[in-house]
Amino acid sequence: MTVVALLSVAPVIEGSMAEEVAEAVAALDDFDVSYETNPMGTTIEADDVDTLLDAVGAAHRAVDGDRVSTFLKIDDKRTVETTADRKVEAVEEHLGRAARRER
Repeated sequence: MTVVALLSVAPVIEGSMAEEVAEAVAALDDFDVSYETNPMGTTIEADDVDTLLDAVGAAHRAVDGDRVSTFLKIDDKRTVETTADRKVEAVEEHLGRAARRER
């Protein structure tokens, strides 16, 4: 996979957004992408940018509300095959440890 993205979709509402965020994440299941959700967004991997954008559009439309905020950051590495895991591993190699710390 060569396209890695960070996606955050949320309704602009008071209180918990978890139910609507879950709808956005569930919408990704209809596309040929892999994803992992974390507290600040969802990392998505796709074979090409068109597939990624179709999935992101569906996630955005899945959120119900008068106002929906979507943030998308795309890394479209066109000359090298990579994965989100490999990007983290590269940072860890330079750190000499896991790129994570518990408090």
